[in-house]
Amino acid sequence: MNKTTKNILKNGSLAIAGLSLSLASIAQKQIAPSYPLISHNTYFSIWSNSDLLNESTTTHWTGAKQSLVGIIKVDGKFYRFLGKPAESYTSVLPTSDQQSYQVKYTEEKPGDKWMQPGFDATNWQVGIAPFSDDVKEAKTLWKSKDLWMRRIFDISDISLKNLFLKIHNDDNIEVYLNGNEIYHKEGWNDHFEDVDVKGAIEKNLKRGKNVLAIHCANTAGGAYLDAGIDQKIIQASNGKILLAIQKNAEITATQTKYNFDCGQVSLEVKFISPLLLKAPEVLSRPVSYISYGVKSRDGKPHQVAIYFGASSDVAVNVPSQEVIAETANTKEQDLLKVGTTSQPILQKKGDNTRIDWGYFYVGVKNNANAEQYISTSAEDGINAFVSNGQNTAVQTKGHSLMLNTVLSFGAINSKTEKHIELGYDEIYSVQYFHQNLRPWWNKGGNSTLPKQMDIAANDFAKVEKECNSFDQQLFSNAVKSGGEDYAKLCALAYRQSIAAHALVQSPTGEILFLSKENFSGGFINTVDVTYPSAPLYLMYNPKCLEGMLNGIFYYSESGQWNKPYPAHDLGTYPIANGQTYGEDMPVEEGGNMVILTAAIAKVEGNANYAAKHWKELTRWVNYLTQQGLDPANQLCTDDFAGHLARNANLSVKAIVAVGSYGMMAKMLGKKEDAAKYTQMAKEMAKKWMQLANAGNHYALTFNDKNTWSQKYNLVWDKVLDLNIFPKSVAEKEISFYLTKQNKYGLPLDSRKTYTKSDWIMWTATLSDNKSTFEKFVRPIYRYVTETPDRIPLSDWHYTESGKHVGFQARSVVGGYFMKMLDDNLNK
Repeated sequence: MNKTTKNILKNGSLAIAGLSLSLASIAQKQIAPSYPLISHNTYFSIWSNSDLLNESTTTHWTGAKQSLVGIIKVDGKFYRFLGKPAESYTSVLPTSDQQSYQVKYTEEKPGDKWMQPGFDATNWQVGIAPFSDDVKEAKTLWKSKDLWMRRIFDISDISLKNLFLKIHNDDNIEVYLNGNEIYHKEGWNDHFEDVDVKGAIEKNLKRGKNVLAIHCANTAGGAYLDAGIDQKIIQASNGKILLAIQKNAEITATQTKYNFDCGQVSLEVKFISPLLLKAPEVLSRPVSYISYGVKSRDGKPHQVAIYFGASSDVAVNVPSQEVIAETANTKEQDLLKVGTTSQPILQKKGDNTRIDWGYFYVGVKNNANAEQYISTSAEDGINAFVSNGQNTAVQTKGHSLMLNTVLSFGAINSKTEKHIELGYDEIYSVQYFHQNLRPWWNKGGNSTLPKQMDIAANDFAKVEKECNSFDQQLFSNAVKSGGEDYAKLCALAYRQSIAAHALVQSPTGEILFLSKENFSGGFINTVDVTYPSAPLYLMYNPKCLEGMLNGIFYYSESGQWNKPYPAHDLGTYPIANGQTYGEDMPVEEGGNMVILTAAIAKVEGNANYAAKHWKELTRWVNYLTQQGLDPANQLCTDDFAGHLARNANLSVKAIVAVGSYGMMAKMLGKKEDAAKYTQMAKEMAKKWMQLANAGNHYALTFNDKNTWSQKYNLVWDKVLDLNIFPKSVAEKEISFYLTKQNKYGLPLDSRKTYTKSDWIMWTATLSDNKSTFEKFVRPIYRYVTETPDRIPLSDWHYTESGKHVGFQARSVVGGYFMKMLDDNLNK
């Protein structure tokens, strides 16, 4: 974000509706660090990371390029309004993802001239790249601290320009070409990067034999090395294509909308991902709409056509994977379809990964006066549109292909609208205890995505109307609860939270709504991710929250997890075969599961769901009565802060969970249990107040009264109306917190200046009035609008600088809805 834009942001807040933005004065006000365009699940999730839609290449939430491009033709002139074509490269010296190659290497420190062309490496070993300490990734296993590598290659053409070092290194690296250093870096990356070495390759390249010599040092964690040389493809300059002038941007719960001036035509572009939690048949259908509305600005008719291009990179983990693109037309629509040729279904798991199985579709109604074609590159697809070239869609294999659609509007004057659809067929979404599960929309295996896209196309007007109504209602209710800044944050959080889940049906017919712990480990169905996410789903469909708990209950009730507290997770996404996190969180996960089950009972008005799992709930709550008041040294959900003994906030969770169990027992007519556990919780609360009391606040740990922390777990005592703790506890804490706020929010505790914005929302909900609540919300909104990090919303940031610490695109921002939930339950 440039300095001018940042200064504007500091001078005022931003209303979601009716924004005024001027490209000429760089006056667009940032609504979000990143703008959601396509949002369905962790694999089908495309974002724009700039304030202007045509300023950057669109990406997957992980940051990998997944290019969408939009150009409008008005009376023979062309204006780009969407995306920026991704930079492309061709290989000069291939890396192992493109072609297998051998090198000489050693793990013992060589002589000083090891990088020189004439160095004698006869005694070095021969290995095949890549080198790694991970047996699943390595062609040559590397377990030591240091690796020296020499790769000899021939070049006949030394007039090559725009050469880049293509490198994947973990950790520190120094690179030499023919004895001269061309690159060094302290640090690592987890994917290939094309590094601009400022002409150093061209300067040192020789005709004939060349030596690329590399030293890589593994300082901690994993080890990896693979390197080559790429040539950047310089796009032919096309002066015909201008930039559309963006006038405004608006983010609502289910839509992101932009307006542009394109010569004498105004253009409205709407990205609609209809994640309507109360309409599961729409929610589960992985189809988004892009709607285009055009209108004359001067009252005269104008000839209009719109080009849309989508890269096949949407369907790969890395761009080097080969894809096949083809037509897949139905009676209702023209469709383009693309997927990898290998189709490795559910073969990859992990955090920074993208789907490389299944098929991506682009569709348009066959009566929309549209043309579709496939091109081998974005440039070819765009040039065909600009030059009026004739194209036929044929089956095409390759890398980073472009799926192209042209909508012809003809001569327009009054507003005219057309739309296209983007869909993704995962075939199978997750593996659940060794059984592959289809996505919810095809749980019976009797549908196809083209059929679903036909239904979506016919339902467009109805779905758009429902989205508009829902968006308005959510925003209005959020403003009443917490003010306009709060409403904007809820609108931004809504799609992000939902799209971090997979919706499937279990083998026994139960709903499963399985989260991925995005950029915080990649685990599937993590209990302490479900916990902060819950308020959104309790607000709009508690069955989704049941879908987050069902797998954890099954894991215990089936005997596969036999500890007296719940598991942390079910595996690493998308494989849910059992916990893979290296350590348990006994009090944390036990408290979470009991509290969330009670919250479902409160919202649904009965404890039927709790009754189904009463045996496990009883087992877990009894563990909490024994171990929860004064917790031993262990992790809590804030595991990034490290282990902590005698954690006062964790103790609050255990106490509230015991009280929650008492509430559920009462709802089930278990009077003796209700009285017993409710009284037990109140006695524990009295002891807690003595242990944690630090004068004008309550401490972070019972043994250190010079500390403090957000007691966000206390919010459930208020929301569930348990009355376990006296109101004076929350009042004292809120008064103290107001003295500890920084520019971008209230720190998590006294140890560091970073915070978790979801917990701030819970802490703020402890206040009894809207004005106090807003005092906590304003700094979070300031963070969202001023952070320098252009990534999907991070829930973990520094309160002094506004930079994110880690995490992004996570479901936990569903926790922002806690204030609305409290107001809804306790009117």
